[in-house]
Amino acid sequence: MTNSVHPHGRHRAPLPPVQVPAAGPPPPRTHHPIPQAAAVPPTPVGHRAAARAAKPAKQRDAFFDNAKYLAIVLVAMAHAWEPLTDHSRAAEALYMTVYTFHMPAFIVISGYFSRSFDMRPDRLRRLVTGVAVPYVIFEVAYTLFKRWADDDPAQPISLLDPWYLTWFLVALFVWRLTVPLWKIVRWPLPLALAIAMLAVISPDIGDDLDLQRVLQFLPFFVLGLFMKPEHFQLVRRREVRVLSVPVFAAAVLLAYWAAPRMTSVWFYRRDSAQELGVPWWVGIVMTLALFGCSAVLTACFFAWVPRRKMWFTLLGAGTLYGYLLHGFLAKGSRFWGWFEEYEWLHKPLGEIFVTVVAATVVTLLCTPPVQRVFRFAMEPKMEWAFKRDAAELARERARSA
Repeated sequence: MTNSVHPHGRHRAPLPPVQVPAAGPPPPRTHHPIPQAAAVPPTPVGHRAAARAAKPAKQRDAFFDNAKYLAIVLVAMAHAWEPLTDHSRAAEALYMTVYTFHMPAFIVISGYFSRSFDMRPDRLRRLVTGVAVPYVIFEVAYTLFKRWADDDPAQPISLLDPWYLTWFLVALFVWRLTVPLWKIVRWPLPLALAIAMLAVISPDIGDDLDLQRVLQFLPFFVLGLFMKPEHFQLVRRREVRVLSVPVFAAAVLLAYWAAPRMTSVWFYRRDSAQELGVPWWVGIVMTLALFGCSAVLTACFFAWVPRRKMWFTLLGAGTLYGYLLHGFLAKGSRFWGWFEEYEWLHKPLGEIFVTVVAATVVTLLCTPPVQRVFRFAMEPKMEWAFKRDAAELARERARSA
């Protein structure tokens, strides 16, 4: 027999005697209703569908759309100021100040949104259709436009020599392809700066694919690639916003002093130090100095970008449209001699007028109607050109389930 006393002193009740059922038919079995949810367990597909229904659609960040729109407006304004810089020191100072940070800001954002890029087939297809194909289309379109507007029928079509604004598409294509490499190196930003310094002292790079610009602007792309959301939160603090005002004022004063003493070609980052007629070490110093100045002014620019949704937030999705399309008007104004024909454009009121027109035109070119018209060139689908792998078909089936 077993002891009926628990080790801790508690007594257990004796077991009831075994009941032997009497002969006869078994008692009727009681049926308990089964809850519907437990009766048919949800399938994994059902779970995914319910999760998608419950999860709100991913929304665009208004801050970045605002930043892209304001940066592209500054790009267009600076292009409109370029013909005015020969006769106005103030215009030259504003031109140099804006050129210090407007493309770096745009490139930092491009790097930030390239963080997830890898060699997955669907992302490579988007790189081809959203960057490479627009480059080919606009390179041809710009060349044909120059032949007609500048009366230059001998202008060749060359995909190796980006004309005017198309250099950015070449650069973005190259930068994104290198994203996996930057993720495995130990000191990505110092390495990118070293590459930029080597480029500025290498005149033999030449003009093919505008590699000088690709390499000299590379540090800004790498900087954006490794930025985190908290970094953008840091520059949007109130004290940074207040401090940016005297910093911008000091930058304009410095540019006003430097305007007659240096060439603004340094800001284009398309030439080597030797091509600019200076010793090689000056190119290294200027590369580091311009990177520092651009980083500071870019931070000041981000500090004043609105965080909430504005009337122009929607236009942030169409900034590449505005960037490439406004080039026809910017170059056409030079080909047709508008700034030489209308002298009043070089007066203060004329400069204000040119600025307003540039901002208005690029704003209109970023609107959804313009995007719909030119989507065939900027975002072609091109399903016919690519084959689809099994992994992508599985992802599409999961999304449609």
